[in-house]
Amino acid sequence: MTEVEEWKERKAKIREQAHANRNAQADKDALSQRICATFMALPEYAAAHTVMFYVDVRSEVRTRHSLPAALTGGKRIVVPWCLDGELQLFLLRDMNELAVGMYKILEPRAELRGLPERTLRAEDLDLVMVPGVAFDRRGARMGHGFGYYDKLLQHARPDAPLVALAFECQLFPEIPTQEHDIFMDQIITEAAVYPGQGRGARA
Repeated sequence: MTEVEEWKERKAKIREQAHANRNAQADKDALSQRICATFMALPEYAAAHTVMFYVDVRSEVRTRHSLPAALTGGKRIVVPWCLDGELQLFLLRDMNELAVGMYKILEPRAELRGLPERTLRAEDLDLVMVPGVAFDRRGARMGHGFGYYDKLLQHARPDAPLVALAFECQLFPEIPTQEHDIFMDQIITEAAVYPGQGRGARA
């Protein structure tokens, strides 16, 4: 087995185990609310004007129950949606502006997506909430393997913290990384807030 094949196999095994761990996690709603409350209590959140929340799918840390409170907090709340393999950013003002789209994912309603006043860029974000399948305590992240968030995060401002939400069961001793991989500034679980190495880190 070549080095590249071994690296891919390690990632595949971690991704499979992380999915299994997350699917088996009990009390997802209660733990998610605790994790989201910790996120919204961060000094970085208080200082931010424009904040990106992801909208949870499947067994991810659930954010949809915390979004209504965020929308009343005087900040610009942004959610991503996917178009042709790229994440687009939508300025959300009301939960009714979300509807079930492809893959049963809550997305901005089709008639609102193209409105110029609702379209933002990654550079506009002051704080970025990031989902993921698996993480390590250095801040290394593993997604689903499609690269959607990798592309988006490359354009986030260096001073805009990248904060991942995860259950403790999604943390592994080490996630295999490559030179281009982006590390998180913080990872919030139900147990702790872990400082990551951030974008100065390299594999």
